[in-house]
Amino acid sequence: MKKLISCLVLAIISAVVLAQDGNAGINEANTKVRSYFASGTNLMYAVGAVLGLIGAVKVYSKWNSGDPDTSKVAAAWFGSCVFLVVVATVIRSFFGI
Repeated sequence: MKKLISCLVLAIISAVVLAQDGNAGINEANTKVRSYFASGTNLMYAVGAVLGLIGAVKVYSKWNSGDPDTSKVAAAWFGSCVFLVVVATVIRSFFGI
């Protein structure tokens, strides 16, 4: 029984000794997220550009085939591209980067 209690005490003490400052961890996570933000924003712009090209090809093919719902498809693709750009800009201004 004494061995079990001593093992528990040693485990608790080692857990307390290895504990880190929570504030320092939050600040480190904040700096890492902010350092990746520029790359993430550029990635969102690139994805928006690729989606715009794909959408333009799809709208062009629908337009040439004479489909009546071309305007709906164009609005949907254009809206998705605008959404990506607006989200990246709003997040940038929200975080003050």
